[in-house]
Amino acid sequence: MSDLLAGAGVLVAAASAAASILLPAGRARSAAMLTALVLFPALILGDQWHSPQIVDLRDEPARLIVLGAAALAAAVALAYLFTRWPMLLPLAIVAALPFRIPLHAGGDTANLLVPLYVVIAGGVLAYALREWDVSQAAARVRLLPLVLAGVVVLYALQTLYSPDFSKSLQNVCFFFVPFSLVYGLLRNVDWSRKLLSYALWLVAIEAVAFVVVGSIEYLSHDLFWNDQVIRSNDFHTYFRVNSIFWDPNVYGRYLALAIVIAMAALLWAKERRTIALLTGLVAVLWLGLVPTFSQSSFAALLAGLAVLAALRWSWRWTLGAVGAGAVLAAIIVLFAGGISKLSPDRLNVDTGGRANLVSGGTDLFAQRPLWGYGAGSFPRAYREHIATKKAPVSVSHTEPVTVAAEQGLIGLAAYAALIATALWTMSSGLFAARALSPPPARPAVLAAFVALLVHTMAYAGFYEDPIAWVLLATGASLAMTPVRTET
Repeated sequence: MSDLLAGAGVLVAAASAAASILLPAGRARSAAMLTALVLFPALILGDQWHSPQIVDLRDEPARLIVLGAAALAAAVALAYLFTRWPMLLPLAIVAALPFRIPLHAGGDTANLLVPLYVVIAGGVLAYALREWDVSQAAARVRLLPLVLAGVVVLYALQTLYSPDFSKSLQNVCFFFVPFSLVYGLLRNVDWSRKLLSYALWLVAIEAVAFVVVGSIEYLSHDLFWNDQVIRSNDFHTYFRVNSIFWDPNVYGRYLALAIVIAMAALLWAKERRTIALLTGLVAVLWLGLVPTFSQSSFAALLAGLAVLAALRWSWRWTLGAVGAGAVLAAIIVLFAGGISKLSPDRLNVDTGGRANLVSGGTDLFAQRPLWGYGAGSFPRAYREHIATKKAPVSVSHTEPVTVAAEQGLIGLAAYAALIATALWTMSSGLFAARALSPPPARPAVLAAFVALLVHTMAYAGFYEDPIAWVLLATGASLAMTPVRTET
């Protein structure tokens, strides 16, 4: 009975999240958002009721009450602020994106997006108060939100046959449902030049602060968390930093996206003071990115810069330069590493074990090509059907492979449709314009989204990254504004 109720709860939460994406402003949408807001923490609490973390909190009810009261008070306070000053909502979401709070309980630690969840709660409360009695005619549903809502519902449906239902439920409730609310809160934001400028400098200030922390780590050769990275640094000739982030690759991804956004502003900037500030910002962020030694982040940065070059100057020349660079890089890798030494085992070692995960994910897809093993099933399916020995597995580190193994051709088609629709929406009209009027928000969003996609080809985490959902919502909102040309 409990499994049946949990499955039904997941479907209701996903349906409410999809309604939050699709419905016009009004009482129905407000109710859907409130339903999703209540269900996703309730489902997690029910699923983890007997876990060491929750048992530890249950043994200290006063602590649980204090935590709940603090979160509720923060959400209510934010709702008041967002109602009074609506511009604060998108800025608060952007500000909260990088922060994960380590929660210690039951001898274990979970790094959760608690600040973002509290901001979402405040935003939903503010939206419901403001829009409850609003009567708005249903507008024509655009393709991107329709596809995104379908992705959310499909993932929830595929939790029902997953061999690891608990993992899939957590994915739905930690990522898909709250991030759908983020999309819903941002979809109709009026991204004025003032708001875009505030968002840019907010990202810049946070990124510089992270670089300062990372630089202190690098100079002191001391990380303050993630024992796995600490142990890895002991065996390497180089020292990787992670700043406030758990993983150096996630830190590198954030800096790469920040650099791409800053470069977009720089390429279209006209005032000398702005150019100087942005140039200094890019230099600082680059210095912060280097000690992450994140190859996937460097690749993401190059991809984002290539998009900006294509938009600012010529897509033909950019395409030729990218092709030539790819051929040159392949030649260097082949001959520097030694063609004769190439082997599956060597490739797996050079990629930190990711080659085996990718090939294993491909094998899982071949076993169940149509519907896959179920949402969130990759770790368990890999260990049970592929791995010859026990090893920590989370994902294949290549997003399409993870999607294919877990969701089969059905999920892969939905993922491809979402990517194609997003790219089409974000790029519509951009390449036809000879010059864009500032601020260059749409080129920045498109370039950052492409950079994120490239990063997920080597590190996965597309659906699980709130930045992807913010870019989707912002790109869709900005696409509704016609591209202007300068004369």
